Amino acid sequence: MSDATDPWLIVGLGNPGPEYAANRHNVGFMVADLLAERIGGKFKRAQKAQAQVVEGRMGPPGPENRRVILARPMSYMNLSGGPVTALRDFYKVPTDHIVAIHDELDIDYGALRLKLGGGDNGHNGLKSMTKAMGADYHRVRFGIGRPPGRMQVADFVLKDFSSAERKELGYLVDRAADSVECLLAEGLERAQSAYNS
Repeated sequence: MSDATDPWLIVGLGNPGPEYAANRHNVGFMVADLLAERIGGKFKRAQKAQAQVVEGRMGPPGPENRRVILARPMSYMNLSGGPVTALRDFYKVPTDHIVAIHDELDIDYGALRLKLGGGDNGHNGLKSMTKAMGADYHRVRFGIGRPPGRMQVADFVLKDFSSAERKELGYLVDRAADSVECLLAEGLERAQSAYNS
């Protein structure tokens, strides 16, 4: 079982490369970027994994202050499990101290749901992580809604947010980052009651 001194590994899921940067599927990267900014770090290439990482501390000074490793896997989404497992092993992070931040089709745009464990709901990044290390990690699920009309899911997630969505995106990414900080400082139940919409 993990204890309070164990580090946390916070993983923003997405696809590497500028052509994917503003896609719905990359909202995990967007939240991770904001968290990196908040702890005053810049992403650097990890030595032991195909990923970029920032190490730092999160939370108020005192017992709630947590050592964190923020990560962006640089494999493609459907291969996220390899880099995350390598980082987990290198930094000796218990699986229940891993947080995956990802886009979620079955939740309305901008709504958040935090949970521990569960299925992957067809999300290839989660599928890869669960296959590599089991399902007992935290998820911050960022709602992107369902594709309109007959648009294929794969096309929808690899498109940029619409101009209407972009008006609120900064606020929503900010809120998702807040929810991660709350999860680490106050635990899952407090974070769920504050942020699960």
